[in-house]
Amino acid sequence: MRRNQQGMTFIGLLCILGLVGLIAYAVIRLVPAYLTYMQVVKAMNAAAGEVKNESPDPAAMRRSLERHWEIEDISAVDYKDIEIVKGDNGVELHVDYNQLVPYIANVSLSVHFEKTVKAQ
Repeated sequence: MRRNQQGMTFIGLLCILGLVGLIAYAVIRLVPAYLTYMQVVKAMNAAAGEVKNESPDPAAMRRSLERHWEIEDISAVDYKDIEIVKGDNGVELHVDYNQLVPYIANVSLSVHFEKTVKAQ
């Protein structure tokens, strides 16, 4: 009497492991980009928090950003790319940038980051 086999074949297992490996490699390659983004947000929050008065000076905020950029050693985006916008409801710092992360050979992953921080 012949019984039907159940389960995954070795080739099926290799295909699943290959897919999981490609995704895990992409995650490993993207982690530094997200860590850099977290440093950018931390520097923006620190610069916005240093200004305590009602009408913050954009030049003082720019100098504060420059100091935090040097401390954090951020190279993905320059502190000059941070837009400091003075509006009716206060001063806002805004960053919007893309980062290309090399993946495999000539294939790259593109990540878009955008953040707005309001000065207190």
